[in-house]
Amino acid sequence: MAVINENYLKLAGSYLFRETAHRTAAYKEAHPTAEVISLGIGDVTQPLPAACIEAMHKAVDEMASPDTFRGYGPEQGYSFLIDAIIENNYKHYGIEPDEIFVSDGAKSDCGNIQEIFATNNRIAITDPVYPVYLDTNVMAGRTGLLQPDGRYAGVTYLPCTAENGFVPALPESPVELIYLCCPNNPTGTTLTREQLKVWVEYAQKHDAIILFDAAYSAYISEPDVPRTIFEIPGAREVAIEFRSFSKTAGFTGTRCGYIVLPKTVMGKTASGERKALNPLWNRRHTTKFNGTAYIIQRGAAAIFTPEGKKQVQSAIDYYMENARIIREGITSIGITCFGGVNSPYIWLQTPNNMPSWDFFDKLLKEVNIVGTPGAGFGPCGEGYFRLTAFGNREKTIEAVDRIKNQLKI
Repeated sequence: MAVINENYLKLAGSYLFRETAHRTAAYKEAHPTAEVISLGIGDVTQPLPAACIEAMHKAVDEMASPDTFRGYGPEQGYSFLIDAIIENNYKHYGIEPDEIFVSDGAKSDCGNIQEIFATNNRIAITDPVYPVYLDTNVMAGRTGLLQPDGRYAGVTYLPCTAENGFVPALPESPVELIYLCCPNNPTGTTLTREQLKVWVEYAQKHDAIILFDAAYSAYISEPDVPRTIFEIPGAREVAIEFRSFSKTAGFTGTRCGYIVLPKTVMGKTASGERKALNPLWNRRHTTKFNGTAYIIQRGAAAIFTPEGKKQVQSAIDYYMENARIIREGITSIGITCFGGVNSPYIWLQTPNNMPSWDFFDKLLKEVNIVGTPGAGFGPCGEGYFRLTAFGNREKTIEAVDRIKNQLKI
């Protein structure tokens, strides 16, 4: 009989969003007339930009002719997309074409990157945290068992709460891999240029690597928040950045993202020899991935055209107006909330210190609104709750009105 990877048995219960979906489905089945509005999972609702649709239609037509048909493309991505990414996002930071790898999304990349590192690397994650960072390291065997306090042995947790302004403190013990997300999912908060500089300097001093999730960078509006970690001097030697078209341009269903891995980022062998990580990731990427579809990459490249930029910004403005409506509505009834300025997520403190899963049930049953319990993102998420601004305007306004006028707090 085949022997299983027992690291999977360490995982805590079901995946967060599967549990919220299960509870929501059970409620709908028991209350078939309830008009449930979801402000939970971070999925977009606005259609793809018209420029992307036009480019994808053209690409589909190309696939119908022998002269323009494309089969396997370069696993790292087509040059037309990579060149557009560099020109628009990394022109001033020295990033080269062979340092970008186009993929099917940042979630996959954030989960897969750990494969090129030894299992004895010590990891640091912010708490609360996007579950994929932690769960994939558990699956790989880079952690111990889940402890009674909800934390895994062998993991360095960096608390991010209202008390410290959601700014993680540097690890007290040495670590090799540091996961940072800015703007943060789930808290919707950000790190300033000076705060991020502290992390780059730490990584330089301790020979650590920052795994920087910048999936929501397009939502940043404040000038002191970096759009990329490569704005920080020295980051090219210590950071890997993850980007996504999902929330930027509505590609959650079409799937496209990319990794930026400079050739100057190094790891070491067991004997202490320094090795560039870029070739290792290239080997992993080309071995396990056949490349993002040509049609999808043509659509992604279209967001960098003049019309595409306008259309993408229009969608971002739409969602951020939703965020303002949610943030101001929640605040008006005395609930403290964070985020919603540089991010489409609103992170609220549950009323009366209510456990976050209890608040999930209360919100669902009293006003038929679905959100995401903070406890699902880690122990420091307890007492908090995430709402997203990705709904349509009418439903968002209705949800906020229900919370303001019908929720008993």
